[in-house]
Amino acid sequence: MLPLRDRLPSRTVPWVNYALLAANVLAFVWMRMVIAGGYPSEQLVFDWGLVPLRLVRDPVGEAVTVLSSMFMHDPTSWLHIGGNMLFLWIFGDNVEDALGHARYLAFYLLCGVGAAAAQVLIDPSSRIPMVGASGAISGVLAAYATLYPRSPVLLLNPFLPLWFFVGVFFELPAWLVILEYFVVNLFNGIGSLGSQGGGTAFFAHLGGFVLGLFAVRVFVAATRERRKNDELSWAGWRPPQRFPPRRPGQPRTRDPWAW
Repeated sequence: MLPLRDRLPSRTVPWVNYALLAANVLAFVWMRMVIAGGYPSEQLVFDWGLVPLRLVRDPVGEAVTVLSSMFMHDPTSWLHIGGNMLFLWIFGDNVEDALGHARYLAFYLLCGVGAAAAQVLIDPSSRIPMVGASGAISGVLAAYATLYPRSPVLLLNPFLPLWFFVGVFFELPAWLVILEYFVVNLFNGIGSLGSQGGGTAFFAHLGGFVLGLFAVRVFVAATRERRKNDELSWAGWRPPQRFPPRRPGQPRTRDPWAW
């Protein structure tokens, strides 16, 4: 299932999320320019990506790759960065709205570090470089599912036969969409154990997700208020109305972000 958007508004401008999106895109453009100049793509990823064995042997000297790898993507694949940025665009703004700008940045980076640690712990002798924002974004997904579990998410139906029954697009609550993401990564991660080849760093996704699931509670507890949306939430299995009907003369519904 491919999420396209949610229906949860933000009260603040998500400047940090915009900056993170821009940083990832600019890093991708820079990598493409370097490769166009004759630098081998594999060497570029190896130089700036996180290599578990290299980090274990020289944690101080290789610490910078923990950060650089979080903003780099496979320079030969538009799908890699496109998918990550889509998820960050959809879910990041509301998490930033709940945590605040500075706390959101700290939370994002912390989840990225946790994702890197999980991948290193699962295979410390690996020489395969890891790049991508997926680990940090997995933490953002966990935070969104925690804060707004019933928020409706619009999905693209990937199964052509089902178009005749549920349509090309349909909505599900955020907790179900994000749970599916976690379960898929969990099964793929278990299936990848013992593999010596490259591919998706599933345990980085899982590590970032689990850390985000617990860390968001600490970050939210540190804020003065918890923001939620009462109008645009699922009730049972019925999706919400975007604009709840009002009778003539009926006052408008209270601020949906109020307690």
